[in-house]
Amino acid sequence: MSAPGPAPAPSQEAGRPADSPVAREAPLSPEPPAAPLPPGASPRGRTPPADASDGSTGRESPSGPASPPVSAPGPAPAPSQEAGRPSVPEASPARHPATEPSRPDDRAAASEANPSAPDAPAPALPGRPPPSGPTAAPAYGDWTPAAPSDGEPADASPASRLGPLPPPLPSRVHVGTRPPTYDAEPTALPAADPDDLDALVPDTVLDGARYGACTLRAVSVRGDSARYRGEPRRDALLTARFGSGERALVLVALATGTRTAPGAHLAAAEVCRWIAAAVGRSHERLAADIRAARRTDLKAGLHRLTDRGLGKLRAAATEQGLDPDDYAASMRCLLLSGDPECRTRVFFGVGPGGLFRLREREWQDIEPEVAEVKGEPVLGFGSAPHETPDGDRLTMDLGIPTPPSPYEPAPGPPREPFRFRTSVARPGDVLLMCGAGFAEPLRGEPGLRAHLADRWSGPEPPGLTAYLADTQVRVKGYADDRTAVAVWEA
Repeated sequence: MSAPGPAPAPSQEAGRPADSPVAREAPLSPEPPAAPLPPGASPRGRTPPADASDGSTGRESPSGPASPPVSAPGPAPAPSQEAGRPSVPEASPARHPATEPSRPDDRAAASEANPSAPDAPAPALPGRPPPSGPTAAPAYGDWTPAAPSDGEPADASPASRLGPLPPPLPSRVHVGTRPPTYDAEPTALPAADPDDLDALVPDTVLDGARYGACTLRAVSVRGDSARYRGEPRRDALLTARFGSGERALVLVALATGTRTAPGAHLAAAEVCRWIAAAVGRSHERLAADIRAARRTDLKAGLHRLTDRGLGKLRAAATEQGLDPDDYAASMRCLLLSGDPECRTRVFFGVGPGGLFRLREREWQDIEPEVAEVKGEPVLGFGSAPHETPDGDRLTMDLGIPTPPSPYEPAPGPPREPFRFRTSVARPGDVLLMCGAGFAEPLRGEPGLRAHLADRWSGPEPPGLTAYLADTQVRVKGYADDRTAVAVWEA
């Protein structure tokens, strides 16, 4: 019987579970390239370096020079040691930094050289102390960033290679020689009634749309004075679309309540809703008249709708026991056709405000004056007919006042005349309809006109936020509510 040789490799693994961590553990770092082996040498006979910590303890080849010789028969020492040894190997020295890839590029190259190496370092095993000394480094997620090389700056990153970001465009807060007195932002909220929360109105209303050949922007902002005093916004804004397709009709209505009336904002909102309801019921006829450019029919019909809306407002004031002059509002409306081939824009309303047109960077004030209002007489408006239905000519009015009759009540103050205008837009035009709070500074401050002309003469209309910022450019001495509706022609 010959002397027993070294125990075969399978006998060393006999006492170790098949799924133990040592059996599954892969090398933690790629091995350096191996030198050519001499003829007859076995690859498993190479002795690992003393500082290797790849979990190969107890798994060396018995034929290697590092294996202890066995001189006497008996059980092999390696199986007996492995049988009683726990599955977790003992602590080993820290990994050498030269064999550990610290960047993704180096790790990819190491993976090609050693396909069995894992993509990411294995977590620290229990019982193994963390690395210390010059090789220790804070861990960031799954990999540890390496120090930059000599030719690479420390702050080299994709963001820094793009160059510094451009500074933001300057924004104008006010125009004129001095800034306004009030703060630019809201200060106080209006008082609320718990039993009438529907009466609350927001500080700012912003809307926009695109139909046909035009782009719409509309905004209503509480004035600086009302923001400081905690008063509600007296201006009301309503945008509505009736119909669809080329027969659609877009209505934009704005109204301003009486300054001293406590419920001025309610009156403005009511007159906008009433005029919108009247226009919506007749939108098919109105849209057809706009496409056919029937100016006379439009003027007569819209005048009747306006009178009915204001009449309802006076009747509502009487029902509430209020003075009709206090519960009143001025109203201005704009009608736009959904047909891309129709560029006729219709304006009508009652009360002060402004109607402007920006054409080739020049502002034009096209607000219809009372003397310009022409057309056939309608109920309650216009000049008297030149003759009676029977053909009799009327005598000349000499302007002599008629004495008051004791049987008739005294006439009230004259009402605001009805204003009506149609305009044919050109490509690139900007039509601006606004209340008195925005029309007055636009007429009185040349700097505001120049600023808006520069901002609104571009190839594209501004967005909602940019339009809001443009209409909030303040002017000293003008602190009322601002409501503006602009239409950009494609």
